[in-house]
Amino acid sequence: MASIVDSFNLFNLSETVEKILFPSSHHSHDYTREGRVVSNIPVDILDNPKEYVFFMDVPGLSKSEIQVTVEDENVLVIRSNGKRKREDCDDEGCKYLRLERRAPHKLQRKFRLPENANPSAITAKCENGVLTVTVEKHPPPPKSKTVEIAIA
Repeated sequence: MASIVDSFNLFNLSETVEKILFPSSHHSHDYTREGRVVSNIPVDILDNPKEYVFFMDVPGLSKSEIQVTVEDENVLVIRSNGKRKREDCDDEGCKYLRLERRAPHKLQRKFRLPENANPSAITAKCENGVLTVTVEKHPPPPKSKTVEIAIA
């Protein structure tokens, strides 16, 4: 139970630090060091015995528009430039009558990985507007055996 709580606190530590370093007026946005608005990507994190799995909704973005990197050996960074291509019409007189779907802002999330995460074994896939990032765990250290010795 303690390892689940420790893992949860590690994942939230990065988000807490980001909010302190880059305060924002709206909880779903943060600011980069350059002052640009960056939207936080909502995320679900699954902890299972062999891996951590991150699920993020990224509607309207293709896999080529998303970057998944590891910084400082243990910080998982997921970002996008936030550009969505609008369908253009080449015909004369063609124009949009209404534009309600917003192009996404620049998206970015950072997660400090727990010690048992293996940053060299990370995979990512983007299907149907959902980005899934899987971080394998290092195998647990072998348990030490206790051998009882009879005293003669």
